[in-house]
Formats: sequence, C-alpha cells, structure tokens
Amino acid sequence: MNTTQQIQYKQTVLITGAASGIGYELACIFAHDGYNLVLVDRNGLKLSEIAAQFQEELEISVRVIVKDLSISTSPEEIFTELQQASIKVDVLVNNAGFGTYGLFNETNLAIELEMIQVNLVCLTHLTKLFLKEMVKQGQGKILNVSSAAAFQPGPLMAVYFATKAYILSFSEAIANELEGTGVSVTVLCPGSTASAFHERTGMADSKLLKGKKMMDAQTVAQIGYQALMKGKTVVVPGLLNRLLAKSVRFVPRKLVTRIVRTMQEDN
Repeated sequence: MNTTQQIQYKQTVLITGAASGIGYELACIFAHDGYNLVLVDRNGLKLSEIAAQFQEELEISVRVIVKDLSISTSPEEIFTELQQASIKVDVLVNNAGFGTYGLFNETNLAIELEMIQVNLVCLTHLTKLFLKEMVKQGQGKILNVSSAAAFQPGPLMAVYFATKAYILSFSEAIANELEGTGVSVTVLCPGSTASAFHERTGMADSKLLKGKKMMDAQTVAQIGYQALMKGKTVVVPGLLNRLLAKSVRFVPRKLVTRIVRTMQEDN
C-alpha cells in the first residue's frame, strides 16, 4: 500500500474554529495521532499555514474549508463539499464559538445573532448532518465544546452563557439517545482558558480574569481529546472548575447569578 492509499484509509476528523486556540490544539493532537484533517475556519491564511505544516511533518491529508459559520448556509455547504469529495467524517469537533461582553440592553444585536448562529445553530446543524451517517455506519464520535459557563446564568455575557448551556443540554440528551449505536457524544466544558478569546470579548480586565492564571489551550484540548476517546459524556477540566460546576446545584439560583455578575464586572 503506497503513502496515498495509507492516508486515504486513515480516519478523518472535522474541526471547526481550527485556526487558533483549543481548535488548533485539537488539530495538532488528532494530526499526531494519525487522523486525516478537515479544518474549518474563516481565517483561510492561517488554515493554509497549518495545513502546510502538518503535511510537511506527517503522512496525513489536510483539507481546508474557509467558511464564515455565522452564515446559515455554511453547514450544508461544508457537508456537500465533503460528500462530493467522498470524504467520510469519523469524528466531528464542534469547537467554533465566540462571545460578547456588556449589558444586554447595550450590546450589538447583530453580533449576538451571529453568535447564536455560530455557537448554537451551526453546531446543531453540523451534528444533524454528520450524525446520520455515523449511526448508519455504527461508529463515530462527536466532541462539542461548551464552557464552564454552561452551568449558571451569566450577567454581562447573557447570550454567550445561554448558548453554552444549550450545548451542554443538547449534548447530554443526544448522548443518551445514541447509547448502543456505536456513536458517542462528549461535551467539553473548560473554564477560563488562555487565548485571544477574552481580549476579543473585552472582559480581560474583569475580576474573574485579571491577574488570574488560566489553563492553557493545549492542556484543555488534551483533556477533551482523552475524554472523547474514552467515550465520556461531560468533562470539565480542572478540579476547581469541576467543584464550582457541581456546587451551583446547591446554591440558590439568584445568589449564583449575583456572584457571577460580581466576578464578571470590571475592577
């Protein structure tokens, strides 16, 4: 079997938001574990650099799909392109997402609608499209990237927290539905992670983050990958994050919300 044939017989992972942060680190892990890659992001230049790096170092194929996932037709276009290329997706990683910061009555509605499309609608749409074939084949894995924010309301990031809560609930529900099918669903719920995310949202100076040591994206990605391979349903990286996620169930909801508001405010 020649190199081209070997590459073709490797399993394939599709990763959204693959140009940076957790998505990029997951791409590195999958690549070094021998997976062919389908990398999706709107940053085509960065994706091309990553693809060239992997293809030079490793015997894998890397397909780059440049898409703005805030556009509603993008999931169907991605699915159609891969079908036409006869590329079967064995692992789907819904990682793309972003947040906004500020009082809801003052933030930009257009940006928040784009956030809902990327964080929530696109994730649901891609899962629907690729899951059917996984179930038919009797095997497959899905990793949905949520957040520790999923476990409580988030004043000053109300829409973002709500989208992450949806991802957690949705993932747990379909994981239950898929028991016995050979397909597993894992939802990764990291706490604050060292990346450009916080600068983009404008909350880098909040009490929650300022001066705090955050888990790096590589560590978060490795924990998520290991959980995916073991078929775990929910994984929250970091002992403190796990304790906080569990403790909110025993504290009055109004108090939890007030505490989150205090932590998210600027110093």
